[in-house]
Amino acid sequence: MPPADTRASAGNHPVDASAVMSTNVMSTNSDPSASDAANAPMPERMRPGRPGYSRMRLALFTAGLATFALLYSTQALLPAISDDLRVQADQASWSVSASTFGLALAVIPLSALSERFGRRAMMTVSLTVAVALALLVPFAPDLGWLIALRAVQGAALAGIPASAMAYLSEEVHPKALVGTIGLFVAGNSVGGMSGRILTGWVADAWGWRVALAAVGVMAVVCAVAFRMLLPRPRHFTPAEVSPRALARTLAGHLSDPLLCRLYAIGALFMTVFGGVYTVIGYRLVAQPFGLSQSLIGSIFLIYLVGTFSSAATGKLVGRLGRRGALYAAVSTTAAGLLLSLLNSIPAVLAGLVLITAGFFAGHAAASSAVSRTAKTGRAQAAALYQASYYIGSSVGGALGALAFHAAGWGGTVAMGLVAVVGAAGITLYATRQARAERRAEVARRELCGVPS
Repeated sequence: MPPADTRASAGNHPVDASAVMSTNVMSTNSDPSASDAANAPMPERMRPGRPGYSRMRLALFTAGLATFALLYSTQALLPAISDDLRVQADQASWSVSASTFGLALAVIPLSALSERFGRRAMMTVSLTVAVALALLVPFAPDLGWLIALRAVQGAALAGIPASAMAYLSEEVHPKALVGTIGLFVAGNSVGGMSGRILTGWVADAWGWRVALAAVGVMAVVCAVAFRMLLPRPRHFTPAEVSPRALARTLAGHLSDPLLCRLYAIGALFMTVFGGVYTVIGYRLVAQPFGLSQSLIGSIFLIYLVGTFSSAATGKLVGRLGRRGALYAAVSTTAAGLLLSLLNSIPAVLAGLVLITAGFFAGHAAASSAVSRTAKTGRAQAAALYQASYYIGSSVGGALGALAFHAAGWGGTVAMGLVAVVGAAGITLYATRQARAERRAEVARRELCGVPS
């Protein structure tokens, strides 16, 4: 089993409790009271059994639920949208890719603003704007308007993921961080599942436009619950936003080989996931399956697997190490892709179960590693991860639909396998780097006469 305690691994190194606090890397002005604040005792971070912890977990869960329900609200409806608007799969798929691409473009600027205005405020504004747009999307007169509204909605949602990760890194005790982030990711999976199931069943009875409106109403409820439940931050210090300092922070993160590997792994996992779930509806509505829109929506109950696999990732990392967990995620995803090639409903469902479990485990492991790795500018580090992650989703959705149009489901699976091999290659490279660094450290200790 690969070792789990070196820098070259995907985040397997000890966490300094003081380093988990957000560092205001973009501040251009010093606060006259900074020295007094620094000497004042800091409030204790939230952890299981302490005040505010349960409310915080539930609040972030509802935020993740609303984010994924809105972000992918058209995905299960693509066959219906194609029929109604008379467009091909690769054209309709842009109603999904546009939202994720909008998020990818906006996540870094909005994460920078969260340094100035606060994580809680940024998440609240983002969710409010996205919900308002969700109530407009059902009235899009054509595909062009639908894609445009979805792109703006995705940009609005961008303030939630990176701000949530930064909020957790600042407010949650390091020992509880992986499990708490896992629950936030679990909220994403429940949101993705419930949004797709809801749209599938409603669309069968009243059409895809009413289905999108139903998701919007659900998101309104989540937004209200989020605002009422989330505790006020106690470890956040506002900073002035300096574009030059932001650029330096981003450049510093992009020059960190470990962070770049984590960004690439997140993008590749999401390429697989985005491609598979964008196209699966077209496969199941056609022969030899011929499923209805409501049954296709029900397929997304499989997202429950992601809820459990992401929440259990902390234990998996504890047993296998960060890279070991990534190897397990890669293997599970690849096995699911191959199994889904069979023209059998049980085989396809089993394949989707494995793909979903592997994806959410890999995503939870990589995203939590980013939060633990970045010692400064955590909001920007998380934003870069989210940007690469959602670029992967956009690319996966577009390429998956093109591959399906050109070569059927086998083409989509081939695209997914290429991405999985890429993730495996990056993880293997990290393993070799870790072993080389460990050998060099042992040699240095022996040369200095230090016992290993």
